[in-house]
This record gives sequence, C-alpha cells and structure tokens, in this order.
Amino acid sequence: MCLAALSVALSGCQTSDDVAKVSSNSAPAIESAAAPNAGHASIAVVTPGEPSDETAFVMPILASMTLEQKVAQMIQPDIRYVTPADVRRYGIGSILNGGGAFPGMDKHSAVEDWRALADEFYEASVDESEGSAGIPIVWGTDAVHGHNNVFGATVFPHNIGLGATGNPELVAAIGEATAREVRETGIDWIFAPT
Repeated sequence: MCLAALSVALSGCQTSDDVAKVSSNSAPAIESAAAPNAGHASIAVVTPGEPSDETAFVMPILASMTLEQKVAQMIQPDIRYVTPADVRRYGIGSILNGGGAFPGMDKHSAVEDWRALADEFYEASVDESEGSAGIPIVWGTDAVHGHNNVFGATVFPHNIGLGATGNPELVAAIGEATAREVRETGIDWIFAPT
C-alpha cells in the first residue's frame, strides 16, 4: 500500500505520457508475508528490481487521471471544513478528524453517526458523476488516547505513561482495542501509535 500511495504522490505532477513511460520493472515487487503474530494482517515485503501487482494496478489509473484529479488525491481537509458533496465535486483523496471534530459538530455523536458519515464520504468518493477519479477516500482519525473523539469510547493514558509501565503486552492490547473501536466507526486510518 505504501508503494501505491508513494506512486500516487510522486506522480502527482506528471503527465499521462510521463506515467505511461514508467516501466513496471522500475518499481520493487511487493509480496505478502505472514505477520509474526497469528491473526494479524499480512505485511508487505518489497523486493527491489522486481515488478509488483500494485504497480501494474496503479500505473494505468495514474495515466488516466488529469492533473486536477491527482492534486485532489493529495488533499486532506478536516471534516469540519469539507462535506461529502465537496468530495464528490473535487475528488478529494482523504479526510481527517483531529481533536474536537465530530459528525455535524455534535460532540455526542453516536457510533452510528460516525459510520453514516464514513459511508457518505465513501459513496461520494467513488461517484464519478462530477469528474472525480472514483478512487475510494481514506479517512484518518486522531486516536492517540483510544478513539477519544467518539462519545463513550474507551480513553487510555498518554503514550509516555504507557511506555513507563514497561508492559508491551498492555500497550499492544490497548492498540488492538483502539483499532476495534475505530473500525466500528467506519474510519480507515489512525494517527496514533496506540
């Protein structure tokens, strides 16, 4: 995934002709490897000099995109300042909610409100009716103390305090709990080490 994101970011200012000239042999191969812990997601292993499935998938998409669509994919506004209609119109690539940002600016928004807004942003992002490239949006959330923007979520201590416990199993369990709570709200990405 990192290679795909990097390809999009670095190719943002290239023309379609420039992108089409890139050889699939110029990008490293990515293959899936089992994570050390059973039950966790697989990780990507990059082999320099070998073509990758991601490159073969990404390069034609980049070649078909306009400069405006590429730039829009690199924009990440806060949910306080963007609507699903904006995402549909401009093809924005990602959104975020930092501290103090909630669906409808309602601090007491329920999990269902978060999930509904995530679905609205997603549906808008894949709608090509107004010129968007139709690439699914990525939503990042500030979850440094658990999913602390969500009313009723579990809130955990500061990372420095967790580190001071000297208990890596506890920190891992907190990370997993946070990931589960974030997943329930339909959000894709956590800005946090816990």
